[in-house]
Amino acid sequence: MRTTTGYVADSPDSLLQRRPVQRRELRPDDLAVRVDFCGVCHSDLHALHQGSADAFPLVPGHEFVGEVSAVGADVSGFAVGDPVAVGNIVDSCGVCAMCQAGQQNYCEEFPTLTYGGRDRQDGTLTQGGYSREYVVRESFAYHRPTSLDAAGVAPLMCAGVTVWEPLQAWDVGPGTVLGVVGLGGLGHLTVKLAHALGAEVTVFTTSPAKADDARALGADHVVVSTDASAMAEQRGRFGLVIDTVSGPHDLGPYLHCLTLDGTLCSLGHLGPVTVETMHLLGRRRLTSSGSAGHHSTQALLDFCGEHGITADVEVLPSAQVQTALDRLARNDVRYRFALDLSDLD
Repeated sequence: MRTTTGYVADSPDSLLQRRPVQRRELRPDDLAVRVDFCGVCHSDLHALHQGSADAFPLVPGHEFVGEVSAVGADVSGFAVGDPVAVGNIVDSCGVCAMCQAGQQNYCEEFPTLTYGGRDRQDGTLTQGGYSREYVVRESFAYHRPTSLDAAGVAPLMCAGVTVWEPLQAWDVGPGTVLGVVGLGGLGHLTVKLAHALGAEVTVFTTSPAKADDARALGADHVVVSTDASAMAEQRGRFGLVIDTVSGPHDLGPYLHCLTLDGTLCSLGHLGPVTVETMHLLGRRRLTSSGSAGHHSTQALLDFCGEHGITADVEVLPSAQVQTALDRLARNDVRYRFALDLSDLD
């Protein structure tokens, strides 16, 4: 076994503790990655406080970047020293219809998650990127553009790919009238990417104070969603609305903003929703999406490299991981935390 250092929670609601973490010895198709920066995601909070007890002990972190430090005997696409990025999926069955279609994120046997999952070969619990080293299959590692700030790339591997999938699936580009609900970690990247793709972007927010930020990120218009008259003016305008709000909320007002055959893609809230059928009249569609497959993930990184796009991050030393989690729980971040793992040396 390989030994590194990371942050471990022993049970739900317990504090993270810095201590040794075991990694597997490299298999022929494995990379060892020195983790330099790891994003802090709402999914980490959920896993730490509401996750299943059998997923502990737990090392969170599923959006990280670093450098290849060792390679297995059969690795051909990476070499020691290559800049690399890893997201929230580290394996899949590889043979189901979804995997064959390049949508490993929808693997019919469920993909192996970066932490809290089970290794498909030995059954051990996967442990995440709040650590100085990670061992991952070559096919679930991605080439990171060196032109971009590394810390800002880390959230692209979860938040970025999650919003990129619907932007690509609905062919967002010039002529697209797009609505974005919420301006957090997912929302701010949706705005940046859609603007770079050439769409006309409107941000829906409950906070008038976010209007200037939204426009600075690339939004053409800002609508305060608590303003009934402003919302009424948006009815029937949008071919696609991407909803990035993480908490439960009423989808009805945003469904009414859709054109005939328009689509509302709900990404932020993973819990149950209630939708009145009347809100769907006009052949309005409600869908969702999650993470991304191999091709789409690398395509996102390449696009961001070409257009200079990264997440807006606040970088904290990993020793302040609890501060990052506490502030994230209060939504006290613009727009994503990234942990600098170099202090684990």
